[in-house]
Amino acid sequence: MNKNISKTKLLLAIFSLIITFFVWQQGLRDSLNRPSVGFDISQKENEIAELALPAIPIKFKNLIVNDPIEKIKTSLSEISFDELTERNKLIWIISFKNNEIDINNEYLNSFDNENYRLLVENLKKSSVDNPYKIDNYLLDMFKDDRFLYHLLCKKFNFDESQLITKAFSKKMFLKIIAIRLIPLLTLLTGSLLVLRTLWSVISSRKIEWKEFTPLDLDLLDMVLLISGGFVVLGEVISPLFSITLVELVASNLSSDLTQSLKIFIGYLFMAIPPLLIIYYQIKSFDNQFILKKDYFQFNFLPYKESIFKGLKGFLMIIPFVLLVSLIMNLLIENQNGSNPLLEIVLNNNNYYSFILLFITTTFLAPLFEEVIFRGVLLPVLSRKFGTILGITISAFIFALAHLSISEMPPLFTLGIGLGITRLISGRLSSSVVMHSLWNGMTFLNLFLLRT
Repeated sequence: MNKNISKTKLLLAIFSLIITFFVWQQGLRDSLNRPSVGFDISQKENEIAELALPAIPIKFKNLIVNDPIEKIKTSLSEISFDELTERNKLIWIISFKNNEIDINNEYLNSFDNENYRLLVENLKKSSVDNPYKIDNYLLDMFKDDRFLYHLLCKKFNFDESQLITKAFSKKMFLKIIAIRLIPLLTLLTGSLLVLRTLWSVISSRKIEWKEFTPLDLDLLDMVLLISGGFVVLGEVISPLFSITLVELVASNLSSDLTQSLKIFIGYLFMAIPPLLIIYYQIKSFDNQFILKKDYFQFNFLPYKESIFKGLKGFLMIIPFVLLVSLIMNLLIENQNGSNPLLEIVLNNNNYYSFILLFITTTFLAPLFEEVIFRGVLLPVLSRKFGTILGITISAFIFALAHLSISEMPPLFTLGIGLGITRLISGRLSSSVVMHSLWNGMTFLNLFLLRT
């Protein structure tokens, strides 16, 4: 009977590995065709700087900003017009003076958005007839997009003070300060902690790993968990049900909310199969599943210690991830393959949708991924191959699972940090906190970049 079970497990593992190979290979190839969100982030920062100009003290203007509109115009000009989003196409056209660009039908026909198309038609008239101004009703159509509204007011000498108020400009000024200072402060704090920890390790000549208790599982079980549960059932089969469910209940919702609901429900459905596999794997050797047993060594108590060690790990990994990202930027000029979720968060305009995305990225994803990669996989690999190799292999699989070639080196570095935090703290809860803080900081930065 045991031999039959072993053969069945082996066949399932091989089948899962084959499917995983094709799924991940296709996912990595597709990532090369996804644009980098870095361009959009840079542009949003320039937009905020432009809107903040009236509130920036004169002595700080040269330090904080240097002609943001010209920077935006230059960066947009470096990309093929056809590859720009419709909003960026519109910004590019508006940023030129009437005698600098010929707005022909080719430009006009590139817009599907009716409001954008109508505006471009009026801009075309303006380029032919200089005294021509767009109507106020057309300007009012863009009140929800403060930067576009500001550009149009500037181009046609409209009074924008009703919408671009001093209070609003001050808010944008505070945003630009936060966007610049938060990463800098975390980087400096993290660097100091790294130096202090390195000195401590060099002095003691050892790394004090806490004792960990891996589940009584083998490598075949790990293949079934990652390939069978996480990939085949979680990434391939589950979306068929989650997307169908959302489409049934979200027919009257906005596109932003529907998109966020698909991500939220999709993540819940994706988490169910691997968690069920872990549940039955535990029952296979323990004959029962007792939640109080803390199979994954969450070790929440005391809460302060869990949070402190997670925060420390988060701060200490930042210098290494940024260094790896900097090296990648120097080696590869145009990096494609950003996580599509980043662009969705950056351009989302629905607050309910934003809350769903926040819960998904900052709570659900860290908890689920840490249970899989640092709660189960890392301890089993560390028992089999040793602590260092266990951390390295689990970090590589973690990075690979995100299906982005350009983001693999930074994610691998983050995975190393999460693994070290897990094994040095002896708490899965600390790596969950660290992961949540990392995703939360990314989310906060994207939220601040909204105009």
